[in-house]
Amino acid sequence: MTTWGADAIDVRFGEVLALDQVSITAPPGQVTVVVGGDGAGKTTLLRCLAGALAPHAGTVRRPDPHRIGYLPPGSGIYEDLSVQENLDFRAAAYGLPGPQARQQAAAYLDRTGLAPARDRLAGQLSGGMLRKLGVIAALLPGPDLLVLDEPTTGVDPVSRADLWWLIARAAADGAAVLMSTTYLEEAARAARVLVLDTGQALATGPPAEITAAVPGTIVALAQRPDDEEERRRSWRRAGAWRVWQPPGREPAGPDPIKPDLQDAVCVAELRRELQHA
Repeated sequence: MTTWGADAIDVRFGEVLALDQVSITAPPGQVTVVVGGDGAGKTTLLRCLAGALAPHAGTVRRPDPHRIGYLPPGSGIYEDLSVQENLDFRAAAYGLPGPQARQQAAAYLDRTGLAPARDRLAGQLSGGMLRKLGVIAALLPGPDLLVLDEPTTGVDPVSRADLWWLIARAAADGAAVLMSTTYLEEAARAARVLVLDTGQALATGPPAEITAAVPGTIVALAQRPDDEEERRRSWRRAGAWRVWQPPGREPAGPDPIKPDLQDAVCVAELRRELQHA
């Protein structure tokens, strides 16, 4: 089966290098997550994979446009159409048979609790309902590649669970799912993760491999350290402080802790900042 992705792509907006030699793979049947803060390049990368933006350098491997499901940064939904009208329009755009598309859409609407809102204008939906509708619309063609730009951002826990059911269902049906998120606890559920910062890849691979590759040690402290150098290598988490000690340095304070994905991302960002300081 074909693995979709990008190889060493660059994207520029004027003088700004939005993506710098970024590569990613999205295997079929798996969820691949891109994480990073605002301005990291997540949306730019996903637009390239969805075919909405051409990179200035590098190559992109993606299926035929009719085999791509795409959720843009918004919902991609027409708010002056009803829920059903939006899905009918999307099915027609993909050239799907009407009865088949309606049957598939009905199953998704029932599972995610949107069936009672079938005839409601999309503009009257809550944020979580609108995001679910956007993902359902992207799923209609049974895509080989499903690209979702922050599908769970700002939605309630129940809607987030429904969205993850849709995402997991798509992967189970064989789609390569590529999504972005700012939630590292979600990224930890993925098969593969790419960490972006200002257009550059900081880490990539399965979450367990990324955390296992954290160099040096991390300790947890009740207060931020007084030493200026250690303060530069510290971050606040869950009401306490964590300090990264590079390889060869003695841990400060208590015994080292086992890092998780959030710790690994913080260390990767700190290493980059310190290298450019």
